[in-house]
Amino acid sequence: MQQIMKQAQKMQQQVAQAQAELAAAELTGSAGGGLVSVVMTGLGEVKSVRIDPKAVDPDDIESLEDLVLAAIRNAAEAQRELTEAKMGPATGGLGGGLGIPGF
Repeated sequence: MQQIMKQAQKMQQQVAQAQAELAAAELTGSAGGGLVSVVMTGLGEVKSVRIDPKAVDPDDIESLEDLVLAAIRNAAEAQRELTEAKMGPATGGLGGGLGIPGF
């Protein structure tokens, strides 16, 4: 039982470290050949959105909206991959299929 407790404490420390690394990480997603870019933390918080003036067409707002959405999705995919890379080793593969982010 004591061995299990030690393993649980070690896992908890690894998860805390992985979460700190994710919080500090910044990932960039882009769309439209870089016309729109989004910076997101490793925890999924959007920090900034940059839109090149060339992407702004008052007669075609829908395309700009699509570019922003695509850039956010691109950053979110990078965030998901980073979360799996950081949290997977920390949890030893626990939680798979439970719908817990990072597990």
